[in-house]
Amino acid sequence: MPAVRVKVCGLRTPAEVAVCAAAGVAYVGFNFFPRSPRYVSLDQARAAALAAPEGLCKVALTVDADDATLDAIVAAVPTDMLQLHGHESPGRVAEVRARYGLPVMKAVGVADEGDLAALLDFSLAADQILVDAKPPKGAVLPGGNGLAFDWRLVAQRRWLRPWMLAGGLTAENVAEAIRLTNARQVDVSSGVESAPGVKDPARIAAFVAAATGFRDEIPILR
Repeated sequence: MPAVRVKVCGLRTPAEVAVCAAAGVAYVGFNFFPRSPRYVSLDQARAAALAAPEGLCKVALTVDADDATLDAIVAAVPTDMLQLHGHESPGRVAEVRARYGLPVMKAVGVADEGDLAALLDFSLAADQILVDAKPPKGAVLPGGNGLAFDWRLVAQRRWLRPWMLAGGLTAENVAEAIRLTNARQVDVSSGVESAPGVKDPARIAAFVAAATGFRDEIPILR
């Protein structure tokens, strides 16, 4: 099987990007949702993105962003992928893909089996899907809440596009999550922080080691 690829989201500085690159991260995410403690301005994101070495995928995360907001991000920040983390419809995903000519990752919140149908719908429209824990009612943030969901809901499932597992992952549980779901990509944000919005280099390194140290000979948990 291919190696597990790691995405670290919510980066804000060139130094954090450098730490991720050194640790072997495959994707770095910049959060443009103003209410998030991980929010970055265009200037901050541009400086951080320019620090990324060739081959490190730079992802711009937005929540229900309009075209003007996306236009400004794409114009200012070297971007390899757009991540839509709001209530965007499959049609909106298709519009964004066509407008910017960039691959689009759509985040889909999962709490129970009734949420799985949306994963198929979005796999028809997006280039990748991010399978995340659905935020609790009244939550300020659509993601990055440090919450996990029942991974058995997506164990051994397949969709039409590559997918990434998110939601409450840490260095302590990511190997278990990979074994259970057979995810080949994982996303982390709060799980590698020492405080909200503050990335911890040691936790990043530990997370990547735990995720990429997964061995295929370990049996899948049922």
